[in-house]
Amino acid sequence: MKLAHSYGLLTLLLIPFTAAPASAAGNEVVPQARWETITPEAAGIDATKIAHLFSLSFDDPATQAVVLIKNGRLVGERYADGFNGESVGTSWSMAKSMYAALIGISIDRGEIGNLDDKVADYIDDYKGGREHISIRHLLDMTSGLAFPEHEHEAMFFGRDHLAYALKVGVEKQPGEVFEYNNVNSMVLGEVLHRATGKPADQLLAERIFDKIGIDKYTLWRDAAGNPMTYCCIDMSARDFSRFGLLFARDGEWEEQKIIPSGFVDETFQQVWSDLPSQTINQLRGYGMHWWVSRNNERAVIFNTSGKFGQYIFVDRANDVVFTRITRYRPTGGSVQNWGAMRVFNWIENVSFLQKLGGFLDRIGLIDLGSDVSTPYTLEDGISNQFFSQYRAIVDALVDISD
Repeated sequence: MKLAHSYGLLTLLLIPFTAAPASAAGNEVVPQARWETITPEAAGIDATKIAHLFSLSFDDPATQAVVLIKNGRLVGERYADGFNGESVGTSWSMAKSMYAALIGISIDRGEIGNLDDKVADYIDDYKGGREHISIRHLLDMTSGLAFPEHEHEAMFFGRDHLAYALKVGVEKQPGEVFEYNNVNSMVLGEVLHRATGKPADQLLAERIFDKIGIDKYTLWRDAAGNPMTYCCIDMSARDFSRFGLLFARDGEWEEQKIIPSGFVDETFQQVWSDLPSQTINQLRGYGMHWWVSRNNERAVIFNTSGKFGQYIFVDRANDVVFTRITRYRPTGGSVQNWGAMRVFNWIENVSFLQKLGGFLDRIGLIDLGSDVSTPYTLEDGISNQFFSQYRAIVDALVDISD
């Protein structure tokens, strides 16, 4: 089911429940170089509820870290053996939500007109056949671009992801069908580049990360030097939580407006509902490169989402952020290089290649980190129980604020 909206004139009545900005609660605390920690009791939270949420999360051995933020303070975190607060994870598709935020900033700066601007206004390749696709269509995953059986995972294994994305033709009318298409997000990155004159990863660093205190990260590029704007940002669970807090706080950080509040409001409108999943045991919603995990009388929770179970959940009304990342061992570098694994890239399936690469690494045929440089989640970081218990985990998060 699709719900319509318009940026600038928010049709709030189309959404059953909409979270109030955190500023309404009068909470202005944001982390400095380090997070301010507080006990659950001081935060007004029953500690057993946090323990239950964390226990459910760690029922899945793929969990590397969970972090819970309330009112801008760290009220709980837990790490798998061998990991700590400085350990990085990779975002996979959580990066989509981060790069999407730059669109709102560019609109505010006058670099992009509005969400309904046509992509062809910025990218000449889209003139002739794809001229009806708007920026909003890309953000809402309704571009109508071709969506093959491999769901464009083939792009991840190529040398030039942008060239791949720009060749994908249209096969449906824009705005009619939801298809979670990585190409949409890759094209958004090029819209930003053409509109601003700067690559999207540089914009993300300068316009968001630097302003909210994130200074240790890797923004992956493909072998041709294009920012991989559909995936792949490496940083700690605590720093992923900073991004979540920015959205919980209406786009504001220490009285500085980082993201326009109207764009944050627009982001937290549900465009699509009742979307099934091959892995998660509940229907979800979607809009503006964010998923909707709960939207009812009791709670409104939006979240970023990564392929193997990486999440930033944002409960804007209650000023709560919950981050979960999976086990990850960086290969080093920031530019993708498949090395010896290039011979297997014809398989065009990320999940299978992850397992194959891990196997080849274990038996010594390749060395992830010297032979291969890429975001890479080994089998021990691929979620299972977290997906099957997704509904219970979101319920436990909601219960935190009850």
